[in-house]
Amino acid sequence: MAITKEQKAGIITKFGKNAKDTGIPEVQIALLTARINDLTPHFEKFAKDHHSRVGLLKMVGKRRRLLDYLREKNVDRYRKVIEELQIRK
Repeated sequence: MAITKEQKAGIITKFGKNAKDTGIPEVQIALLTARINDLTPHFEKFAKDHHSRVGLLKMVGKRRRLLDYLREKNVDRYRKVIEELQIRK
């Protein structure tokens, strides 16, 4: 199931500077992570859904590029996002 408006608004207010701040990398990474985590159980049930898997891989790649950008610009913000979202083990 897709993330709801309320969940999306909560993520934006948590990671953004204000409620309308959706452009900073932290918010974009958090939204992509929520969508990725939402899609992951779908593939346990529907292993042959290759069309959705392509979309998932595109989202993972976009998140990777945003994380690389953030790490290059500000390492402290990068580490904070990684820790809060528990992306790296």
